[in-house]
Amino acid sequence: MSFGAELLHLVTVLFAAVFTENILLARFLGMCSFLSVSRQIKTAVGLGLAVVFVMTFTVALDWVAFRYILLPFNLYYLRFLVFIVIIAAFVQFVEMVVERYSPVLYQNLGIFLPLITVNCAILGASLFMVIRDYSFAEGIAFGLGSGLGWMLAIVAMAGIREKLANAKIPEGLQGPGITLIIAGFMALAFIGFTGVLSSERKQTEPKPVTQEIRQVDQDTTRIVVEEPVE
Repeated sequence: MSFGAELLHLVTVLFAAVFTENILLARFLGMCSFLSVSRQIKTAVGLGLAVVFVMTFTVALDWVAFRYILLPFNLYYLRFLVFIVIIAAFVQFVEMVVERYSPVLYQNLGIFLPLITVNCAILGASLFMVIRDYSFAEGIAFGLGSGLGWMLAIVAMAGIREKLANAKIPEGLQGPGITLIIAGFMALAFIGFTGVLSSERKQTEPKPVTQEIRQVDQDTTRIVVEEPVE
């Protein structure tokens, strides 16, 4: 593939992760902090930037760990544990930086900043990177796009909720009720982009890494199934 075609593919992966395959509104990952921290635009932007930063770099670090540690030593079954440890360490680093340079934002984010560690969108991006057998550059583009897509969604929700603060909403729909309805409409809007762009590369031959992963999973399943029951 030429440099121009490769660059175009990376841009496609980036924009597809932001819009057509939005990890929050199309994959429904990372909903907890999305619903809890989307009350003010300023706080939503701060958390969104933290998620973009963490997701971009953890996908890159997880790619390195997967390719050069887990696969060569046949430790694929430890991927969840290794990915979570990398994410937790990186989130701790981000938390210290935010506390040092933006105490107000640190106080506004509260418990949700360290909870980025268990934000399923962060882990989901790394797992999508493995499943789709992305290269290092594709992984970074996908991580950055997924983070930007998550940030776009939470900032949009925060803007809508600020406008609704002074609106007359039926008592039964106030709070979580109207928030979930808005999230549903936003998800429908993003799902409307489905098929416009795709982040998956068209393959003319099987992917060796994907084949190896499936073989490991099949062998594991076979061992469990064939194990005699006492």
